[in-house]
Amino acid sequence: MTALDALRVPAELSARVPAEQRGAGRDDVRLLVSRGQEVSHHAFRDLPGQLRAGDVLVVNTSPTLPAAVNGRVGGARVVVHFSTRGDDGRWAVELRRPDGTGATVPRRGGPAGAVVHLPGGSRLVLEEPLGGTGGYGTGSLGATVGARLWWARVSVEVPGLLRQYGRPIRYGYTERDQPLSAYQTVFAVDSPDGSGSAEMPSAARPFTTRLVAALVSRGVQFAPLTLHTGVASAEAHEPPYPERFVVPRATAWLVNAARAGGGKVIAVGTTAVRALESSAGADGVVRAAAGWTDLVVTPQRGVRAVDGLLTGLHEPEASHLLMLEAIAGQAPLQCGYAEALRHRYLWHEFGDVHLLLPDPEHDPPNC
Repeated sequence: MTALDALRVPAELSARVPAEQRGAGRDDVRLLVSRGQEVSHHAFRDLPGQLRAGDVLVVNTSPTLPAAVNGRVGGARVVVHFSTRGDDGRWAVELRRPDGTGATVPRRGGPAGAVVHLPGGSRLVLEEPLGGTGGYGTGSLGATVGARLWWARVSVEVPGLLRQYGRPIRYGYTERDQPLSAYQTVFAVDSPDGSGSAEMPSAARPFTTRLVAALVSRGVQFAPLTLHTGVASAEAHEPPYPERFVVPRATAWLVNAARAGGGKVIAVGTTAVRALESSAGADGVVRAAAGWTDLVVTPQRGVRAVDGLLTGLHEPEASHLLMLEAIAGQAPLQCGYAEALRHRYLWHEFGDVHLLLPDPEHDPPNC
């Protein structure tokens, strides 16, 4: 349960196409800024004015994969969402049913042994649902996921399969398929092994090279890390399951130096929070780290290394909101979302963005 369970977001506030198809460019979105319970409204291009020299933006460099591929189980059409490559070479996959509009609807996974025929004569075989000890190589993880996601053996190299036959995963509230380029952020870096994210780390989508240059000119630093996202379920609002991440030594140094110097550490997206908090000790010091993280950031756990967050607007039931509440607090989050609804901000990966900053003065609410 989150602080926003009573909130209802009208369907017309879902961004149905990317910003550049609604306006002048990727950065043509609005920026809601919450400093504690004080809320203000800006254009995203105003972001440099909201930060100070010495602040650090932590960005996820994971590229988005064309992770959706058509297939057949017997005579039935399915869409396979390739989520995560396990340490044992298997892939976590989700089978979905085409809804006739180009989007998909849930379909229960399994049974074990089911064969999915893929384009080019390849195939995958479902072996077991996530939640056992297999796949991740880190013990029993993801035990609450259930039967939606399954470990599967695939007869060909998956990155090559995706390059040839894949397309980006698309949610039903979007208007149409978009090219893969629409789902890449300016920070995305190709991985040598073809790894990437099943779903776009979308908070960084509005950044342009011009805006990055403006931020650098202001003295804001960028600290890269990588976390490859798996598939989420827009219907189930499940907590995130284990994901592969890397926090480089240089990023750890930048973050620690910024905090020591009085700068703020602002994560760009919930994925950056998850990776950075996974590498922070109880003393708040960030250390270089790599591997799998099953960390779920909640208000009870709190945050150790992150001072603020730039993120999209999430549905009231989304588990991500627990992370936002851990960073900003319950009352500021409620104020911000009330203002977003009142001013008709756009939700989801192609929508407007929300900058959550600490409130050093503990201002009274004005929303």
